[in-house]
Amino acid sequence: MPGFMKRPSAAFNPADGLLRIEQFQMAYATNDIDRACALFKDRFGIKEFRRLEGQTPTGGHMRIELAWVGSIMYEVLTASGPGSELYMERLPVGEFAIKHHHLGFLIHDEAQWNALQKTITASGGSIRFSNNIPGFMRYCFVDVPELGHFFEYIWAEPAGVAFFEAVPAN
Repeated sequence: MPGFMKRPSAAFNPADGLLRIEQFQMAYATNDIDRACALFKDRFGIKEFRRLEGQTPTGGHMRIELAWVGSIMYEVLTASGPGSELYMERLPVGEFAIKHHHLGFLIHDEAQWNALQKTITASGGSIRFSNNIPGFMRYCFVDVPELGHFFEYIWAEPAGVAFFEAVPAN
């Protein structure tokens, strides 16, 4: 529906603040990913996900399900073992839960990545975890306790961009 709503143009500059970066993702953590994905399918209309699963950099296990709905990528994740606290600490024990985990933001180049790092430090932000997977992507999670979730910043290399582009559209 072109022309439905005029929106301000985006002027993304990480040096101007932690929300001044292109948001593209909404992520949820769960303690039962199959049940959570069924809920997203049956109740919210996301019929197809792309799975990413494997060992975390700290030796735990992680499973992620990704799906595009328009210009927003939805992520449903679960983790166990060493390092899973970042993903699972806000979930109750012993009962099924899905909780908002993070907003995902795209970094476009090294200049934006460097500006982001300075902004995180200047704002008093706390990087809970950072990783660089050569040839795929760099990412970091910033704790935002005032909002009750994290910000994840992703600088995808060509293989990472191709991976995200292969996530199914719903």
